[in-house]
Amino acid sequence: MALDAIPAIDLGPWRSGADGERRELAEQVARACETIGFLIVSGHGIPQQVIDRAFSVSRAFFDLPVEEKARFMPEDGVAPRGYHAVATRNLARTYGLETPPDLREQFFIGPLVPQAERFAHIPEAALYYSENIWPARPAAYREALTAFYSAFESLAERLMGIFAVALGLPEAFFDDKIDRHFSTCPSNHYPVIEDDPQPGQLRCGAHTDFGSLTILAFNDAPGGLQAQMPDGSWLDVRPGPGQLVVNLGDMMQRWTNDRWKSTVHRVVNPPAERRGESRRQTIGYFLHPNYDAEIDCLEGCCGPGNPAKYPRIMAGDHMREKLERRIDG
Repeated sequence: MALDAIPAIDLGPWRSGADGERRELAEQVARACETIGFLIVSGHGIPQQVIDRAFSVSRAFFDLPVEEKARFMPEDGVAPRGYHAVATRNLARTYGLETPPDLREQFFIGPLVPQAERFAHIPEAALYYSENIWPARPAAYREALTAFYSAFESLAERLMGIFAVALGLPEAFFDDKIDRHFSTCPSNHYPVIEDDPQPGQLRCGAHTDFGSLTILAFNDAPGGLQAQMPDGSWLDVRPGPGQLVVNLGDMMQRWTNDRWKSTVHRVVNPPAERRGESRRQTIGYFLHPNYDAEIDCLEGCCGPGNPAKYPRIMAGDHMREKLERRIDG
């Protein structure tokens, strides 16, 4: 596989194909995950109107006055729920880099089914199973983002089944590790940059994602997503109409003992001459397994001469370690 392009994969055969087509699809996914850790997928089955409506209401929310948006911030300013203003997050810190904060604002939702009681015995889990915060305007926000979250939740479950087969495991292997997940769905807004950024400041700094996988929908604009290739170069990630971007997170890399890649990526600033047309939106689904799911080397990913590189850790503990470095202080 060439390393100068993000592989494009049609997921359609997984739902409707014969066994041979499903195996070939799993092999394509395995090759992409081993070499790049990014995929551009079609045939995912999510209606475009679900995506378009979520973008429309999100844009309407971000158009509101800052004072109104701020009413929907989480009380502690940290929980991955509700509104977070421009330059209040710093993802590069989670990757060990010291840079100015990110030039984007976000609105987070989490699981639609309450799970807090199931994790009452783990006090640290409460933050990640916080209740959702819903804005008063636009009126359709909750309905549209609920539909988006549900559709992407189902797709993420299907992708984990494909991942399992790609790793030589039963298709249902991950089912009991994600059935009480604490996945987040942030709507991200990258406003037009009016002034020169600080040295080293990006729309979103270089980082790896924390969970098992990420699914991203976006409307492109100057100053977009880039993935770091194995040779250290940066490649623009630009899916076509109807396509979504999928990338691996740190937990999947740990599960596979570095066989699969949690790839560094960033969102760059637009060229100065194109700032006026650079307003950009994305909505992502970040699959974070059950808080108490054990992230340990999978069978077949370690052995004589290839020992496990990471200690066993609960998914929630891994997430907490990363999140604590995320806030710009």
